[in-house]
Amino acid sequence: MPDLDTPGAAAAAPRPDARPQRTGHSRRLQAADGTLLHARYFPRRDGVAGDLAVVVAHGFTQSSHSPQMKRISNWLSEHASVVLLDLRGHGRSRGHSTLGWREVLDMDAAVSWARALGYRRVATLGFSLGSAVAVRHGALHRGVGAVAAVSVPGEWHYRGTAAMRTLLRLILTKPGRGLLRLLRRTRVSPSGWSTPDPIDARAAAAELDVPLLVVHGDEDGYFPVHHAWQVHAAAPSGSLWLERGFGHAEAGATESLVTRIGAWLDEHTVAVDPVRA
Repeated sequence: MPDLDTPGAAAAAPRPDARPQRTGHSRRLQAADGTLLHARYFPRRDGVAGDLAVVVAHGFTQSSHSPQMKRISNWLSEHASVVLLDLRGHGRSRGHSTLGWREVLDMDAAVSWARALGYRRVATLGFSLGSAVAVRHGALHRGVGAVAAVSVPGEWHYRGTAAMRTLLRLILTKPGRGLLRLLRRTRVSPSGWSTPDPIDARAAAAELDVPLLVVHGDEDGYFPVHHAWQVHAAAPSGSLWLERGFGHAEAGATESLVTRIGAWLDEHTVAVDPVRA
């Protein structure tokens, strides 16, 4: 089966008056393959309507209701309205995690919702697993004005760190998947990927036609900094921030860092046609 590039639901005509006013407003979305998803909306903190929305995808075993993601959405809302998405198999979304393969459909559904709310500029921000999803979505579906990837894995099946070897043992075995479901409420699909493997973040970055921000910590215990170098080097346009003392993904994100990411997205996100080029 080829890599997924099926567009999600078509975006509705802009309806700024339909934007929810309540912080944390929940919405049920549907991916193009029928998977039901859970998303939450957070308007800008200053009450300004604005034209920028950032769709945020969490890392593996996280969700829109995790303390880390709640803090991140609050910090990010200084610069933009925020859509927090539960990727399939996580949080209140249905289905099973495919570890970055079919999740591009989840991202596309959330981007379509942001556009339906009337936002002219829509960017995506992902952490770890979510960062690979954001980069792949930007290449396969387009329709966003910028992409930010924090702690991005440059390649699939990486086993170069003890943390990743442990995680893969959980993901690839039935007992391990059972533990993830019991302890982390994360449902992982037992089925394999497509053949050949879907394009990874490094290959997808080369196909982007919008700016890419790659943020990586020099103390990342899952993916060493060469992953960031690879993804950044492949992108036609973008920036690389190597953060000293920063660990991995949401757990290491500070208010200062997230605010800087929000400012970068506000500056670099362009208004683009939602229809894939």
